[in-house]
Amino acid sequence: MRAAVSYALLLLALTSGDEGFAAASIFCCTDEQGRPVCGDVLPPACYARAYRELGTSGRARTVEAPLTAEQRAQRAAEERRRSEQERALKEQRRKDQALLNTYGSEKDIEVMRSRAERDLNAAIQAAQDRITEIRRLRKKFEDEAEFYRNRQLPADVAKGLRDADHEIKAQESVIESKKKDQEAIRQKYDEDLRRFVELSKRPPVRP
Repeated sequence: MRAAVSYALLLLALTSGDEGFAAASIFCCTDEQGRPVCGDVLPPACYARAYRELGTSGRARTVEAPLTAEQRAQRAAEERRRSEQERALKEQRRKDQALLNTYGSEKDIEVMRSRAERDLNAAIQAAQDRITEIRRLRKKFEDEAEFYRNRQLPADVAKGLRDADHEIKAQESVIESKKKDQEAIRQKYDEDLRRFVELSKRPPVRP
């Protein structure tokens, strides 16, 4: 009780404008037992606790308690999340602006989609035509190989068959890749169209 009264008197003196008494800052906190502790330097009991600094002008400022290791880790994690959210938002704004710069209307998106699909279809057809041509060539080597049944094939015939098989596989890989590109193109333009419509419905931003 006596300590509480002394603390109250001290605060009253510091805020009363008595310059002779309040010649320096006073630091006050509440210790682990809930008792007020004050000093003209920060008392040891206040080191890991929040405290108030009472200045010569009678003004006071509150200093928060130091963060624990867990609190520091949590704050760092929150800062990382905030930074990542800001980065993602900035990137989305960049993509949105690029989208609006690329297309002037929904029709533009469909035109570019058709062009991309047409190019892929042409590439697939060219690979299929090449496979047909190679198989005709391979048939000639197959027919020639019939004359050497149960005998060692001439080097040029064996090479012709190997080269034909290798190129057929290569062209089949091209077709498989282009078909995957078709799905990627479909998803891309579907998403571009969805986002363009969404952005177009937003009210214009006033300068």
